[in-house]
Amino acid sequence: MSSDNFFTLSSGCQVPVVIETRRGARNVTLRPKTAPNLEIHISKPWLTSTAFVMRFLESKRKWIESIFARAPRKEHLKPNDTIEFLGRTVRLVHDSGMRSNKYMNDDKTVLCIGGGIDMFERRVRDFIKSELLMEIKSIIKTTPKQYWPKNISLRDTTTRWGSCSSNGNMSFSWRMAFAPYEVMRYVVMHELAHREHMNHSPEFWATVSKLYGFGVERAKRWLNQNGCNLHTYF
Repeated sequence: MSSDNFFTLSSGCQVPVVIETRRGARNVTLRPKTAPNLEIHISKPWLTSTAFVMRFLESKRKWIESIFARAPRKEHLKPNDTIEFLGRTVRLVHDSGMRSNKYMNDDKTVLCIGGGIDMFERRVRDFIKSELLMEIKSIIKTTPKQYWPKNISLRDTTTRWGSCSSNGNMSFSWRMAFAPYEVMRYVVMHELAHREHMNHSPEFWATVSKLYGFGVERAKRWLNQNGCNLHTYF
């Protein structure tokens, strides 16, 4: 796999091109990625040259640029910005004299970030991740123990909001913190249902509905339509 090539957009931005050679591939396949960063992933047959791939990529310029043009732009956070996560609207403040990060009021609408300003965004991100993990564990405890995972981890995935392995370990995209609470809850119930059905059969979806309750289709539809917006920050 190689990432030594770049595709220059009309704006002048250089997008990394990751080329993977696959022996069983018959065609060149392009996969533009917009999150967490702009990238172009390409699969090519063993005997297809990189030069041919790059010419093919150029021939698809209009399509690729249209995809990147629709991608949400990253927003950088700074003191006094307001951000929404875990169903709350929170104002961020900064105090370099503090060593920890904590809410400044009981309704959790003001979050103070300590440490140097150069670590501000990173510490906001880490705080949100820790809050999400606690919320996921809280949601899981509302379900029968037979569905509980053995271990839970958070990842920054771009194509999956959650996963459940056959040994009972689960992972979730930490960006679910930016989704409406009921949508985040849907993702948790979706993965818990895989403890009983490691597929997407009618029985699996019936289990999701049983665990989630009324409104499951609405939450699922929101995620399909708005999921890309969860990569706005960081």
